[in-house]
Amino acid sequence: MKRTLKIGISARLSYPRPDGKGMESKTLQYLEQSVAQWIMARGVVVFMVPSITQDGMLDRSAVRLSAYAQHLDGLVLQGGADVNPMAYGEPAIRPEWAGDRIRDMYEMELLHEFLESRKPVLGICRGAQLINVAMGGSLYQDIASQIPGPTQHLADSYDQHTHDIVLEPGGLLEKLMGTMPQRKVISIHHQGIRTLGRDLAVEARATGDDMIEAIRGTGRGFLLGLQWHPEFRRPSDEDVLDCLPLLESFLEASRSGHWI
Repeated sequence: MKRTLKIGISARLSYPRPDGKGMESKTLQYLEQSVAQWIMARGVVVFMVPSITQDGMLDRSAVRLSAYAQHLDGLVLQGGADVNPMAYGEPAIRPEWAGDRIRDMYEMELLHEFLESRKPVLGICRGAQLINVAMGGSLYQDIASQIPGPTQHLADSYDQHTHDIVLEPGGLLEKLMGTMPQRKVISIHHQGIRTLGRDLAVEARATGDDMIEAIRGTGRGFLLGLQWHPEFRRPSDEDVLDCLPLLESFLEASRSGHWI
């Protein structure tokens, strides 16, 4: 029998409102249900990896994120708020694009600990952007205003919005998913990868504006970032790329310590 895998998912953070009462006066850490269920569907035990924030009751030095890298088999960096441009040396062009600096620092530390432990990491949407920034890359703060004639990557239809991507010939994704020329993915982002970080390779691009849509680490461990949301695909979405082979590759690497 295969042992049950223990996969960590980074937490989303919600902060107290100045006029908040009850739970709205507290810092909340949570998982988006779809990403947890997407991973759990393969017989995996999922753990949210909490951050210790400045308003917490515990001393930060008493908790080590390295303990999670030691005891868990792999890490998923889930989507959410923008990455703060200060993380790649730029001021925010608009205040609403300043993102979540606290979460950036927490997830970068978490990513570093899993990479140091040679545990597999899968980044989804923001997670892919964070991997790129952590490896020294940069982002477009707003695709629509910084790229002429961009593909639409964000729409009011939210998790029903799709666009086409093309897999890089000879890459890991093509090896796992086959050689169909174009695939639709569920897209919910206004920021995107601008300059590629060190030790990363491009695995997919959007049709139209050539935006980087997937990245892979070129080192010894499993490191993969997907700009799209595989967890939002419904069984009835036959024209949307089914990323189950990618998930199974991540989980197999988590189990064995090896990857294709």
